[in-house]
Amino acid sequence: MKTQDTVLIALFAALIVVLSLVPPIPLPAIPVPVTLQSLGVMLTGAMLGPVRGGLACLLYLLLAAIGLPVLPGGRGGLGVFFGPTGGFLLGMALGAVVTGWLARSWVRTPGQSVRTVLAYGLACIAGGIGAVYLIGVLWLASVTQMGLGKAMMAMLVFIPGDLVKVAVASWVAWRVERVWPILRESP
Repeated sequence: MKTQDTVLIALFAALIVVLSLVPPIPLPAIPVPVTLQSLGVMLTGAMLGPVRGGLACLLYLLLAAIGLPVLPGGRGGLGVFFGPTGGFLLGMALGAVVTGWLARSWVRTPGQSVRTVLAYGLACIAGGIGAVYLIGVLWLASVTQMGLGKAMMAMLVFIPGDLVKVAVASWVAWRVERVWPILRESP
């Protein structure tokens, strides 16, 4: 791994930290708040690819695990991973990997505006929503004893906001890629 890869991983982990510091919006009857973390996951995967994107999310999670207050609401420490939001946190790394892998697979010729933005959007939906929710909802149902169906229904309230994040991440990834082609380089 080159130095520029290490720098990009640290830079995008810091981006997720900054997005996490935006105050969370608690929702009634659901122990999971609205945050901007998933936007960071989508941007990280789409812009860095599966390896660097996954490593950036793992670095972010490591910072949280050692107790730094990098999670929404200034939280940190291992205890957070065992609460209702723990599955969503663990799903972030998988979400970045899936988003990055799909974005690299589907975006062959950067610069074609509509096709490229749609490809990024589909990758962000699959990874940033699908993969994160897969682990997060299963974990939420298990930890809160609310049942899988009820946990899935509770997450529906997050979908409109997450689709806005998909639109933002897709557009930003497309625009940044045009002026910063180093992001297209593997790993």
